Amino acid sequence: MRDRGKRRVMTVVACSPVQADVAPNHHQQQKPFTNMGSTVRSFPKRNAVSVRGGRKKGKKSSTRPRGTPPSTPAAPVVHDDQRMSRLYGVSGMGGRNLARDKDGPGNNKLDNQAGGNKFDSGGVSLPRRNHTFMQADDLQSGKKSKWTELEIKGFVRNISPSLWQFTHLTALYLNDNGLQRLPVDICRLVHLAVLDVSTNKLRSLPNELGDLVQLRELLLNNNLLHSLPYELGRLFQLITLGLKGNPLSPDILSLYSEPNGTQKLLTYLLDSLPASQSGAPTRHWLRKTVDPPQGKSVFTQLTVMCYNVLCDKYATRTMYGYCPSWALTWEYRRKGIMEEIRSNSADIITLQEVETEQFYNYFEPELKHEGWEGIFSPKSRAKSMPETDRKHVDGCAIFYKTSKFSVLDKHLIEFNQLAMANAEGSDDMLNRVMTKDNISLAVLLQLKEHPDVPVLVCTAHIHWDPEYCDVKLIQTMMLMNELQTIHEKSKALAKTTDIPIILTGDLNSLPDSGVIEYLRNGRIACDHPDFKELNSYRSCLKKMTVDSNSQLGANSYTHPFQLEQGYTENDMPYTNYTYDFQGMIDYIFFTKKQITVAGILGPLDPEWLAENKVIGCPHQEIPSDHIPLVAQLQLFK
Repeated sequence: MRDRGKRRVMTVVACSPVQADVAPNHHQQQKPFTNMGSTVRSFPKRNAVSVRGGRKKGKKSSTRPRGTPPSTPAAPVVHDDQRMSRLYGVSGMGGRNLARDKDGPGNNKLDNQAGGNKFDSGGVSLPRRNHTFMQADDLQSGKKSKWTELEIKGFVRNISPSLWQFTHLTALYLNDNGLQRLPVDICRLVHLAVLDVSTNKLRSLPNELGDLVQLRELLLNNNLLHSLPYELGRLFQLITLGLKGNPLSPDILSLYSEPNGTQKLLTYLLDSLPASQSGAPTRHWLRKTVDPPQGKSVFTQLTVMCYNVLCDKYATRTMYGYCPSWALTWEYRRKGIMEEIRSNSADIITLQEVETEQFYNYFEPELKHEGWEGIFSPKSRAKSMPETDRKHVDGCAIFYKTSKFSVLDKHLIEFNQLAMANAEGSDDMLNRVMTKDNISLAVLLQLKEHPDVPVLVCTAHIHWDPEYCDVKLIQTMMLMNELQTIHEKSKALAKTTDIPIILTGDLNSLPDSGVIEYLRNGRIACDHPDFKELNSYRSCLKKMTVDSNSQLGANSYTHPFQLEQGYTENDMPYTNYTYDFQGMIDYIFFTKKQITVAGILGPLDPEWLAENKVIGCPHQEIPSDHIPLVAQLQLFK
C-alpha cells in the first residue's frame, strides 16, 4: 500500500511472467495490505510471493534500508515488521524523468535533469509517486487502509477474473507487463478515471472499453495496436490519450498528431461508430383517474405539449460530447423534433428555446401546413441586436390547432422589464434579476365548439443557473403577478368570470425548489432559503402578492390561483436527461377548479436506455436534451 498524494494505491508485483491473482476483499480496509483478507499470489514458480504475514516464501526477508534498490527491481521485499518496502522501478523507466513535448500530444522526450523521480508509464509525464506503508502502530491507532487505485507489475501475462470485481477502482495501472489482450469484463470497472496498459503486447482492444465513460486518462503506448475500436469515441471526458509506439494506420496517427489531436480523434471515432438500428424509444400513456368535483361535468378534452427543443447554438460538442457531431446538427435534429410534435398531435403546443429564424423559416410553415398556427417572441436581448444576430436569439412559442381554437388576445411578459419597473431601489433586483432576459408568452384562446369558455395558455422559460435560485423564484413570482393582471383583463374581454389557466414551461427548477413550492401551494415564506437572505427584495416583492394583510400573507408571498401538476416526480423522474444531470425541470400546471388530467405520456423506457447505452441526450433517436411532456386535460363546468 502506498500514497500517491492523498490517494492510496495498492501495488501487486509478480516475480515472474505469470498470472496475478487478486482476491476481491477490499472491504476489509481496516487492515494494512500485509494482513488483509485479500491475498496476492504469483505462481507457479517456487519463489513467487504470497503476502500474508511478514515473510516471503522461499527466501529470507530483506532487511535493507527503505529506498535502497533491490537486486531484482521487479521483486517486492517484505520486512520482518510486516510491511512491504518501497518498490524500485515501479514505472518501468528506472526513475527517469519524462516531459511532454511541445510539438503535440503523444510526443514525449526524456528529461535528463538531475534529481526528481518523474517517470512515464506510457506517453505522459506523471508526478512523483510517494510510497507510505502502514505499520503496526498505525493499525493500533485506528488508521485505515482505504485504497481506490491498483498497480500490478512483474511482466504479468494474464489477469485473474477476480480483478474485475474491484468496481470501486478509480485508477488501474497494468503497464510494463506481457498482456496480449484485455478481457471484455474490464467494462465492469465503471469508476475508472485512469487506465494505463502501456508497454504490453496488446494487438487489439475490446469494444467495451468505450463503456468506461469516466476515463480521463487512457495510456496505450508501446503496444502492437494496428487499429482502434470506434467505441473509444464514446470516451468523451478523456483528456489524455497515449498512442505512441503502436503500428497504427497513417490516417489515425496523422489526426492524432494535430493540435488538439486527442479530441479530433475521439470525434472521428464517435462519428464513425455505426448508428443504432433500434429506433426511437417507446413511451406509454399513463392513465389518471381524477374525477371532476361533484356537480360538475366534463365538456371537452385538450391535449397539451410542453417541449424545450434545444436551440442550435447551445447544441455543441463541448456541452454534449457524448453525442456524435452529425446527430447534433440542426438539420438532423429538427426532423426528430418535428416528428415528435406530429406524432403526439397536441391541440396546444408550447415550445422553449426556439431560434427566431427557425420559427419563421421552419416551425411556423411546417406546422401551419399540419393545421397549427402560432405566436412567438425571442428573449429581450434581441431588441438591441442587429438583424444578423437577432435571428439566432431563442425564445418561446405557442401553437394551437386552428380547427379547435381562435385567438382572442396575446401577451408578452419580459422579466427584465418587470424587474426594472418593480426594483424599488433594490440593488439585488437590478443587479441579479434585471440582467436576466428570460420571457413568458400568454395567449387567450376561444374554443370554437364552446365559445363561452376561453382558455388562458401561458408558457415560460425561467433562468437556468442553479446559483441564482433567488432569480428563478422572483421571475416566477413576477410571472404569477402578471398572469393575475392578464387573467382579470381576459375576464372583461371574454365577458366571463370563469377562465381556466394552463401554465407550462421549462422552469429550470426541481420539485423540491421554492419555485415549485410557490406554484403548487400558492404561497411561499418570506424567509425561504431560495431568497438567499437578500432582504433588499422584500420592499419590491410586496407588490407581487395578494391578501398581504391576512394572517397568512403577513409572513408569506402568495398568488391567487389554485394550481395542480399534470406530472409529478413519480410519473416522470426526469424531463432533462444529460450525462451530468437528470431531473424534472419542465412542468404542466393547470387550475384545478376547471381542469382535471385524464392521462400523461410516460417516461423513456429505462431498458431501452440501458440496451442502447444512452448516457445522455441529445442522442441519435432523441433530438433534444429535454423529454417532451404531453398531457390529456379535461375541462369541466
